[in-house]
Amino acid sequence: MSKDYNFKISQEELDELLKKYTRNYTELAKDGRFDKIVGRDAEIDQVMLILLQRNRKNACMLAPAGVGKTALVAGLAQAIVKDRVPDYLKNAQVIELDMPAMAAGTNSPGEFQERFIPICRGLAERYHHSEFPRYIMFIDEIHTIMPTAKGSAYAGLSEVMKPYMTVGDLHILGATTLDEFRTYVAIDPALDRRFQKVHLSMPTAAETLQILKGIKDAYEKHHKLSISDECMEMVVKLTEEHMRKRSQPDKSIITMDAACGWHNMFRSESRELSMEAIYMMVAKETGINAAALTDTKISKGEVYDPTKNKVTTGQGTK
Repeated sequence: MSKDYNFKISQEELDELLKKYTRNYTELAKDGRFDKIVGRDAEIDQVMLILLQRNRKNACMLAPAGVGKTALVAGLAQAIVKDRVPDYLKNAQVIELDMPAMAAGTNSPGEFQERFIPICRGLAERYHHSEFPRYIMFIDEIHTIMPTAKGSAYAGLSEVMKPYMTVGDLHILGATTLDEFRTYVAIDPALDRRFQKVHLSMPTAAETLQILKGIKDAYEKHHKLSISDECMEMVVKLTEEHMRKRSQPDKSIITMDAACGWHNMFRSESRELSMEAIYMMVAKETGINAAALTDTKISKGEVYDPTKNKVTTGQGTK
């Protein structure tokens, strides 16, 4: 395709750069490498709407660590693969910049930028030619590319990217926390204007439970275990109560995964995840004695209601 155009960055060179310095989320989604993304349909639609616009077609996801900023990008890639996107985004390629790979072996910001500039230029050159796929560049921890990000090996990269964003030749998705966005990105009015903000709220306990139910098949397949609803309910309950400084759904997903691993190490004779494994992993993460957690154990016939943070029985509520 590139033979018909006088591109400064050849297709072969661009393909090599993308292979070396990016991760293609669309291809990973095709290969089933991501868990099912649950409960983020509205935010994914919001990102799509931003990408469809002629101006300000760049989005920045803002949320605390562990809430699911990267998962939202994976959800966008899954939607593209399943053809649940507008015509403009059909066959789009969602690529994440691999910053450590790009910085490896460089001795100065200039050397680092020499690897980044051809990627920007190559994608920008193809933007206005419909026979090339839309490329959506994802930059995690996007505040680290700002000139004021002291100590970052990527500081100043935003200045390279800004001219291409100004003329609208790139689609950029960024992710960071609200505080870091305000501290590093918003102080540059020109760059701040080019991003539309997508705020991701932390899932409630009930929403987290639905997320666990949505992804449990992948964990059951990996660990070759059955995971009951009661176990998932207990994971949400204990992480809500004892890991308050961490965010859902990340803390519940990590705990469920670790509990499955513990069960396979020490209780492998049973092929159903045990409550004991959950207590042990919460104890490991919090420093609480595992025996102290068993007071909240759900017995047969009892159900944990995450909306009320209570265990209900036929006779009442605990």
